[in-house]
Amino acid sequence: MTRGVLIAGNRSSLSAAVEAETAKRVERFALALISNRLPGSAESAGWGGPDNEARIPLTWNPGSPVSARTLVIAAENRLGRINEAILICAPPSVRRAVAELSPEEIEILVNDHIKGWFYLVKELAAVFRARRTGSLALVFSEAGPGGGRDDAADLLGPAALAAFRTFSQSVLAAALNEPYLTMGFSSSEPGAETAFAAFILKQLDEGNKRNNGRQHKFGKLNLFGRL
Repeated sequence: MTRGVLIAGNRSSLSAAVEAETAKRVERFALALISNRLPGSAESAGWGGPDNEARIPLTWNPGSPVSARTLVIAAENRLGRINEAILICAPPSVRRAVAELSPEEIEILVNDHIKGWFYLVKELAAVFRARRTGSLALVFSEAGPGGGRDDAADLLGPAALAAFRTFSQSVLAAALNEPYLTMGFSSSEPGAETAFAAFILKQLDEGNKRNNGRQHKFGKLNLFGRL
């Protein structure tokens, strides 16, 4: 039986690359994307390729703990079980003066791009711990969408990314006490999403327990870097 893979995260070129690499390895996988509810935000380009027959699209409301539990149950029901979960933080950017931010936008930032990761990791960890097996990959790219010299500062992307990075470090630090495999992956190489995705899936394929709790930093000159 093919292994069950759940991919969750922001709509981005990195998500698309991970999806394409996963489709090379499994018959079916589950995909849950965070809807972009922020007015005036810019999502990364690179999405919108042909439909993938292996993809099982699932609904996820990141700000709801009930939705996180429902997502995990739905993925298990459709896949048989979740063997690997790949969580990808590649947040959209919002470029405007801070005084122009609305309370709604701030709430969306916290719920969808910060709080949601805590809920989902909690649910996945509970499943993997009870089963005493599984792989959790926490993925982010530091090569976010760039702006022009005269553009306003990005008020969303860096804040969401910093929160995810810090959360990942804490999860990795606690991983040695868990019976499942947890790995972190980061890249600062712009335009290298395909190679980065292949690197992530290769590490998951190997499932080396010695990598538990380690942060892997991808780079074209150091394909097997780790922190």
